[in-house]
This record gives sequence, C-alpha cells and structure tokens, in this order.
Amino acid sequence: MRSAQRNSIITSKRDARDKALSLAGPYSVNDYDIYTKSTASEIVQRIAKGEWTSSQVLEAYIARAAVAQAETNFLFEDARKQAKELDAEFASTRQVRGPLHGVPASFKDQYEIQGHDATIGFTAWANKPSTKDAFLVAQFKAAGAIVIAKTNVPQTMFAFECSNPLWGRTTNPWNNQYTCGGSSGGEAALLAMDGSTIGVGSDVGGSLRIPASYCGIYSLKPSADRVSSIVVKSAAGYFLTISRSVQDCELFCRTIFGQQDPSYTIVPLPYRPVELSAKLRFGYYLSDDMTQTSPVCQRAVLETVSALRKQGHECLEFTSHLNTTAMEVFIGLVTSDGYKKMLSYLDSDPPESSLFLTTLGPRLPSFIRNLVSWIANTFMGDALMSRFFSLSREKSVLEFTDLTDERNKVSAAWYEEVWDKYSFDGIIAPVQALPVIPHGGSVYLSPLAAATIMYNVVDSPVGIIPVTRVDPDTDQLPADFEPGASGRSKVFDSRMYLGKKPVYDPKAMEGMPVGVQIVGKKWEDEKVLAMMHVVDEALGPRGFGPGSWKPRTTN
Repeated sequence: MRSAQRNSIITSKRDARDKALSLAGPYSVNDYDIYTKSTASEIVQRIAKGEWTSSQVLEAYIARAAVAQAETNFLFEDARKQAKELDAEFASTRQVRGPLHGVPASFKDQYEIQGHDATIGFTAWANKPSTKDAFLVAQFKAAGAIVIAKTNVPQTMFAFECSNPLWGRTTNPWNNQYTCGGSSGGEAALLAMDGSTIGVGSDVGGSLRIPASYCGIYSLKPSADRVSSIVVKSAAGYFLTISRSVQDCELFCRTIFGQQDPSYTIVPLPYRPVELSAKLRFGYYLSDDMTQTSPVCQRAVLETVSALRKQGHECLEFTSHLNTTAMEVFIGLVTSDGYKKMLSYLDSDPPESSLFLTTLGPRLPSFIRNLVSWIANTFMGDALMSRFFSLSREKSVLEFTDLTDERNKVSAAWYEEVWDKYSFDGIIAPVQALPVIPHGGSVYLSPLAAATIMYNVVDSPVGIIPVTRVDPDTDQLPADFEPGASGRSKVFDSRMYLGKKPVYDPKAMEGMPVGVQIVGKKWEDEKVLAMMHVVDEALGPRGFGPGSWKPRTTN
C-alpha cells in the first residue's frame, strides 16, 4: 500500500469516527449519572421493574462514551436500533430478553461485528467490514446486551500500551501523560470512564489485567477454552471480561460459560456456584524475582493481605524460582518465527516504538545478538537480561517442540511446588512491578509483563481487584535501593528507578490506581470470582467502581 493511500484511509476512518461522535448528546450530570453509576446487574433489575428503558440507559452511556473517546468505532446508530427493539419487546411481553437486557457493552477491536471493521490498528485491514458476528458477540446480543462500541488496541496487540497509526493513541483516564495499558487498553479506559458497563478483551500475557490495574477497574481472565474465540481476529489468547465491579464479572460468567460454539472449540462447562470455607488460605509474594517491585505495588499486596487477615483468613508469603523459567519459555515460544507473521500485517504502516525491544532480538544477526547477551552478562552484571535476549530468535521445529514440552513441565511443576505443597485456596500477586508507565515506556520495559505472563503459561484463572492509589508521601523508593539485588535484572531495575528521569515517580503518578492479581487453579474460575468478592469486601470502600472517575490532566 502506498503512503498516500494509507494516509487517505487513516483520514477517512478518523473522520467517520468524528461523525459518529456528533450523534452523541451532551453528557447531563443530573439526567445521566444515575445510569452510569449503576452496575450492569442493577441496570437489568431496574429495566425489569419497568423503572428504566433500554433507550434511556443507552443515551447516558453514548454521551459518556463520547467523552471517553477510547474507541475505534462508535456503533451508536446500531445501538439505538437495538435499544428500541428491546423496549418494544419488553412493552409487549413485560419480560427481559436475558440477563444482559439493555446493558451497554463494548468489545475490543479484534472481535468481529457484522457491518463493522475489525482492524486491530492495521491500515491494510480497514474498510473490510465483517460479514458476521463473533460467537461471543452473538451470545451478548442474545442475552439482551447492546453493543455500543469497539475499542482501541496497540499495533499488533503485542504491547501493554495503546497506540497505532490508524486510530492514534488512547491515554489513561486518570492522567493523560500515562498509558491506559494494553493490549485491551481501549476497553479499560472506556470502562473506567463509565462509557460502558461490561467490556470484552483478550489476554495472551496480561493484555487485560495490566490495563485493568492501570485504569482502576476489575477484570477476570478465565481458564483457557471456557470462552469462545470463533470469528475473532488474532484469536490466540484468553478471552475475558472487564467491568467496574466483581458483580458484573460474575454476571458475564453466569451468562457466557457453558454455551458450546459451532466449532466445538470450548469446554461446555456451565457456571458452577461455589461456597467458600469461612477461613481461606492465601499465598502471596511481593516480587516475581525478575525486577524490583515498586513500593506502591508492594503496598497494594500488603494492604490486601492485612485486610484478609483482619477477616480471619490465613496469608502466607512464599517464593518460587518458576517465575523466571516461565518467562524464558514464553519468550522462546513467541519468538519462534521471529515475529514474521505478526509483523507482516503492518504492510505500509510504520512500526510503533512499543515493538522495539520486543522484536529486536530476532531482527539481529546471531553474532550480534550473542555479543549483546555476552556484554549484558559480563559487563552489566545482568545474567537475566542475557538469558532473555539470547532466547529472542527464530527456532527450529525441534526447538519449538522442546519449548512446548518445557512449558508443560513448568505448569506441572507450579501445581506441585506451589498449589500442592502449600494447599493455597488462592494467590495474591502484584500485577506489575510499576503502577503505570508513561507513553513510550514499554519501548525498553516490555519484560515487566513477566508478572502476568506467569499465569498464562500455567493457565490459571486470574482476577484483578483495584486496591489503592499512588501516594507520594508513602510510596517513595527506599534510600538503600540497590538495582539488580537478589539476581534481578540490573538493567531494568536501573531504568525504572534510577537516573535523571526514572520511570517510577510517585509525585508524577500521584492518584494513579494500583491493583492486585487474585489467582486460582485451572478450571476454578468460579472460585476465583468468589475470592474476588471476599477480597473486595475485606478492602471496603476505597473510591473504585461505577461513578468513581473524575478527570485529571497535567500540563
């Protein structure tokens, strides 16, 4: 594709988005706050009682979504038609269509929705509307949900930022100098600003858990194969929900789990209610042994542990060497083709800076890559970076099968050395070493995703709970901080915390949300949801949930 053609497509798509924005009315605090401050569950209840209509609710979320502008496509016209149909149906039957009746919902741009593009940020994929709905989209519509928007992603969906040449950049709702995360960053930003009630994204290595924490909302990554990926572009990964409450994460699972898709790709395991013991046993750790976890992210874990202990639950700190091994396996597997297929979709689009470090290894001649690894180990004293970089290369089929076998061994070892050894009900872990990163931060800090990647490798269901916010008075780096201590990466520790302009800056990050991961065993998705309720209630009111967003920008 020629540059002039590419620029024409970009201009036309953004103009179409701006035109759709004009269809939204102004946000009215008095008229709309009652709707946007309600959970999805509450919306359905009020509609079922005849107190609200789907159209009333929709107009409030359309107005708020227009404020958020985290979308690639606004589906306002289609949404209004759906709302009118639902209202007419309810007026006739006095029954709601399903458990999501009248609930405004949003989908990550990779989900195919009939009549709309699924570009995932590639200009070459624009102006090619989908001919059918993804199975999960169809499930939502059948349950009565109204699809209001598709949301932005990073180029290739392989970064925890949210920018691409076609749609531009989505910023963090709490501070526009920072990223909303990725790759499901548009979903997180929209939900945080009350522009939708329930969103759907995907998570290969933290792609929804990271933005959920960055933006101060809730999410659940189920076990693999419990949610369908049929008619979804770049379908590798775990398909999951993001919302503003634990209740709405549960509503998603109760609605979606167990419905077999046409290609029989999921396990038809219906939602199974769980009754927890009065006293639960949680494991926790403060660092993944690869990078030093920031003071505020450690505090989020410790405050969660303290709240649980006050409720009578047992919390035991533990460590495992498997976090590093899991990251090595992940790097080895995802770089097996040198990212050739992923990068081939760029066509004439310039690569985003967020892909720089991630894709650097395979692009280098082997002798240069080996030299860099040797320098990192010998002169920088960073054995971890050396190992990771040496693994970032194309592999033979034999190497790929060996890595696949190693992944299975890591998963088996994790269950033996952690779950079986300690008999934990769940695990509380940092989402990342940093609470958030500035735009462009993942250029050099992509290994931070190791903290979430661990649970993709071992296939654990994981929930995200927002816990606290950055406080410059309590979250400063200790004076005796030493980069690379205990075998961690000296290079990444230094980049995050030292130098003239360190990434971790509690003053600049003041007020940014920080969450924790609530981890369970494979197939125990319902138990993770139940533990999320326990944690959320133990922490108590803390300024998160529907209606909590307030704008804050910096000069």
